[in-house]
Amino acid sequence: MDQYREAGVNIEAGDAFVESIKAIVAKTHTPAVLSNIGGFAAHVAFDPRAYAAPVLVSSTDGVGTKVRVAIDAKKLDTIGIDLVAMCANDLACSGATPLFFLDYFATGRLRPRHHTEIIRGIANACAEIRCALVGGETAEMPGIYQRDDFDLAGFIVGVVDRATLIDGRTIVPGDRLLGVASTGFHSNGYSHLRTVISNAGLSRHAQFPRTDRSVLEQLLAPTALYSPLILALGSRFALHGIAHITGGGLTGNIPRILPAGCAAEIDWSHWELPPPFAFVQEAASMPDDELRRVYNCGVGLVIVCTATEVKAMLAEIAAHGHTARDIGTVVAATDGDPIRYV
Repeated sequence: MDQYREAGVNIEAGDAFVESIKAIVAKTHTPAVLSNIGGFAAHVAFDPRAYAAPVLVSSTDGVGTKVRVAIDAKKLDTIGIDLVAMCANDLACSGATPLFFLDYFATGRLRPRHHTEIIRGIANACAEIRCALVGGETAEMPGIYQRDDFDLAGFIVGVVDRATLIDGRTIVPGDRLLGVASTGFHSNGYSHLRTVISNAGLSRHAQFPRTDRSVLEQLLAPTALYSPLILALGSRFALHGIAHITGGGLTGNIPRILPAGCAAEIDWSHWELPPPFAFVQEAASMPDDELRRVYNCGVGLVIVCTATEVKAMLAEIAAHGHTARDIGTVVAATDGDPIRYV
């Protein structure tokens, strides 16, 4: 035991960490959860009779180099929210209801009291989307991660009835594209973003240009959780397709949901580029096409619907505390380019 600790792995710290998060995790559990933290696997039941043809939907993701910002700032209370959002938002694009979430946390040195904040953020986000946090893995890996460095991965499983599965197959020319606002940079583009901030000579406590936030507040603003909104919309409207705008930006993600023969025409004038993105574009001298491939540009989610439902959907989105705009239309593909900006 002492030799293992000398090698950099503290089993007692690991045990203490698990004990410290048990109560936090338990608050996310529903009657469907049949197991507790500490077993070899999690057990979750769901009633297949509630679905005509249940389809299990899964997603896994991380938060990229945004963890570097959290590590350097020693501010770990929001990065767990990002982890859940990146996974849950992808899952919700299929119209699925989340069932359970697991996390993987690896670090060079486990600090139970400090790292509990990460799990607290994960649990809070799971509670917000009504998803059970059923377990995960904590790995202390000296030699792979330096001291307080860490990385995160998340895994989520949900269920949807096959008849209401959203996969883009019903998208047709004439459908409208609704852009739901992001809460900032979300969890993508941070390798470039950190370079821009460094080259601009901005400290983490400096004011982020053109905003009333500090650099740290702007960079660590949590990714929006869209799952409750999507489920609410799906209960009232026919959602033809949903794109979560992550790595690849608008240009890379919208075409992923378009069926053959369809293209997206985005009216760039329908919303104003938020100040943080405008600063990054100017500071890095990024052309529009590159900006749209790297960042969400203020649009975290794109929903495809019929033109007749646009007004009612925008009102419903606003009623759920989100901002959205009609940003374009689906057109017949003509030149092989699945997306164009006008």
